[in-house]
Amino acid sequence: MTSSRHTIGLGGQILFILCAVLIIDTLTAAAALGPSVIGWWAITLVAFVVPYALIATELGTAYPADGGLYDWVKRAFGDKMAARTSWLYWINVGLWMPAVYILFAGMASELFDLELSLAAQVGLCILLTWLTVWFCNVAVDIGVGISKIGALLKMVVILALGVAGFIYAKEHGMANELTWQSMLPSFEGGVGFLPAIIYNLLGLELVACLGRDLKDPVRSMPKAMLLASLAIALLYVFGTLGILAALPVDQVGLVAGLTDALKVLFADLPYGQFWVMGLGILGLLTLISNMVSWTMGSSRAAAESAQAGELPALLGYRHRRLGTPVGANCLTGLVSTLVILCYGLLAQDNDELFWTVFAFSSTVFLLPYLLMFAAFLRLRLKDARHPRPFPLPASRPLAWLLTGCSLLFILGALLLFIFPQLAEGIIDWQESSPLLLGLGLTLLLGEVLIHRRLGRTAQPKIARHTAG
Repeated sequence: MTSSRHTIGLGGQILFILCAVLIIDTLTAAAALGPSVIGWWAITLVAFVVPYALIATELGTAYPADGGLYDWVKRAFGDKMAARTSWLYWINVGLWMPAVYILFAGMASELFDLELSLAAQVGLCILLTWLTVWFCNVAVDIGVGISKIGALLKMVVILALGVAGFIYAKEHGMANELTWQSMLPSFEGGVGFLPAIIYNLLGLELVACLGRDLKDPVRSMPKAMLLASLAIALLYVFGTLGILAALPVDQVGLVAGLTDALKVLFADLPYGQFWVMGLGILGLLTLISNMVSWTMGSSRAAAESAQAGELPALLGYRHRRLGTPVGANCLTGLVSTLVILCYGLLAQDNDELFWTVFAFSSTVFLLPYLLMFAAFLRLRLKDARHPRPFPLPASRPLAWLLTGCSLLFILGALLLFIFPQLAEGIIDWQESSPLLLGLGLTLLLGEVLIHRRLGRTAQPKIARHTAG
C-alpha cells in the first residue's frame, strides 16, 4: 500500500477534474465555430453536462473502484463488454497524445519563432510522450501533483485570455460581431468543429478511477464533479470569447490560434511580449499535464481489466512498490510513438493533420461513453437495491430522458467527427474513409486481443469443472 492512499481531498479532486476536462488544445476548434459557439455552449451545458455529471456522480459513489467506467460497464454488461470499454478507453489516449504534442510543437515554433524541421518536431513529440509516461510511472502523488499544477495553469491562461479579450474589445472593438442574433446556435460556418464542444466537456468520471485514493469519496466526489462542471463551463466560455475578440473567425488556426490570439491581445499592453511568452509557455505546460491526467486514468482502467484476465497481461503489470500501472503506461507511450512516426511520414499541413489525428482518436474516445450511459440504465434495473449514496435526483422516466439526451449528444458528436459536413447534407467519403478504416482496425484489434485473452483464462476454469 502506497503512502498516497486516501490523501486526495475535495480540493485535489476538483483540480484533478479541471486538469482532465479543461483542455486548451481544442479551445481554438470551439472558437472556429464563431459567435454561435456561445449558444452551443449554453445548450450543451444544460442538456448534456448537467445529466452527465449527475449520472457519473451516482455511478462513482455507488460503485467506487480504480476501474471507474470500466467497472460500471462490467457490472452492467459482463466481462466482454467491459474489456471492450477498457480497450477503447485506454487506446484512445495513445492515439490522442500525438495530436496534443503535434500541437505543442506547432505552438512552440510559433511562440519562439523557430523553424523546426519535421524531424525535430517528431523528435520533440516522442520526447514529450516518454516524459509523460515517466511522470505516470514514478508515483500517484507525482501524477496528481502535476494535474493540480496543470489545472491552475489552465485557469490562469484562460482567465488571461478572457480578461485581455474584454480590454481589447473595449479599446478596438470585437474582431467578430457579437450580438444576440450571432450568438444563437447555427449550422453555418465551421459546424464540422461542433463535436469539439462535446469532447471538451468529457472526463468528469475520470476521478472515479482514483476511487481508492480519494478521501471520503461518497461525500467529496459529488461536490467535486458538480463544482468542477460549473467552473469548467464558465472558463470555456470566457476563454472562447477572448479568442473571438482578437481574431476574425476565418483567421482562427487550430495549431497557432492560441498563440496568434495572445499576440493580438497583448500587443499594445505594457510588457506585452513578456505576457505573450509567459502565457504561451504556461499553455505548453498544460498540454503535458493534460496527458498525464488522462494517461493515469486510462492506464488504471486497462490494468484492472488486464488483471481480471480480459486484456493482454502486459497491460496489467504494476510497479511492485509504487503500484503504478507501468505496463499500460509504457504501452501507451509505444502506441503514441508509432503514430507520431506515421505522422512524420504523412505530414503536410499542421492544422489538417492535427484535426485528422484528433478526430480519429476522438471517435475511439467517445464510444465508451455510449456504454457508460447504457450501463447507468442497466444497473438501475439490474441492481436496483444496491445502495446509492448520491442517486440521480429524478423519477425513473426523467432519468431515462436525461440519459437518452446524453446518448444523443455522444452519437451526434461521433457522426460529425466522421462526417464533418453531415449537417449540410454532404458526405465526403475521401475524407471520412480513413477515419472509418482506422476505427474499424482499432475495434478489430481489440476484439482479437480480448478473444485470445478471455479464451486463455477460460480454459483452466473449464478443465477444473470437468475434472470435478
